[in-house]
Amino acid sequence: MNKITMTLQADHLILEALKEDISSEDVSTNAVMKEAVPGEVDLICKQDGVIAGLDVFLRVFELLDAGVTAEFCCADGDEVKAGQLMGKVRGDIRVLLSGERVALNYLQRMSGIATYTRSVARLLKGSGTKLLDTRKTTPNMRIFEKYAVRVGGGYNHRYNLSDGVLLKDNHIGAAGGVARAVQMAREYAPFVRKIEVEVENLDMVREAVEAGADIIMLDNMSTDEMRQAIDIIDGRAQTECSGNVTKENIARLTELGVDYISSGALTHSASILDISMKNLHAVE
Repeated sequence: MNKITMTLQADHLILEALKEDISSEDVSTNAVMKEAVPGEVDLICKQDGVIAGLDVFLRVFELLDAGVTAEFCCADGDEVKAGQLMGKVRGDIRVLLSGERVALNYLQRMSGIATYTRSVARLLKGSGTKLLDTRKTTPNMRIFEKYAVRVGGGYNHRYNLSDGVLLKDNHIGAAGGVARAVQMAREYAPFVRKIEVEVENLDMVREAVEAGADIIMLDNMSTDEMRQAIDIIDGRAQTECSGNVTKENIARLTELGVDYISSGALTHSASILDISMKNLHAVE
């Protein structure tokens, strides 16, 4: 995550997280640290996984005190092992203590998503199918979670509702049918926007193809239905399959030859990666 993105898109979210954790003061730290003392603490991974979010981790401390520095022994995207020293953070001990939980929350969550995403992406290796995330993200965490998906080897679907046209079941119902929904989207959306349509049966597939949809999402269809749908589409639109896709059941989709597989589980069901800050001590 580059510095511009951090400043424009992430800093205000990180500050809100810090305000949530420090509403007025850090009573525990202020009780034992009456003044600034330079210190250093180790960043240690406690289980195997893929790291994501080191810049965000450090930024938490920088927003509390610009003088905090870090030397990392790994980078985003690296695979780490339990017990591995990932780096050292230096600064005012009061800042290291007060920012610890928020910084670790970001790093653990993002690394957990990257770890899970990589495990799923590996199952698609060689298939030509790209693994996508969804908008099923934690409120105010989307920029961090979608970044973590990319670090893990996945790709981002649209970032938000302003980012692309995706006509789902309720849009189609509101418009009065697939063809009408696509027509209305063509008339309203900028010409540079692709139009994706979510379909649930073969009749909807045919209608979406005839309406000229750019991408057709096969949602919660059986494997046999998806094969038939792909034959009907016959290269006239890109294909995506979706619907409760997880690492445990993605195997049934890998040989279909679809362009994309989207999985909300990448962000809503990934476990955190256990990481801790240990061995805090004063330095001269």
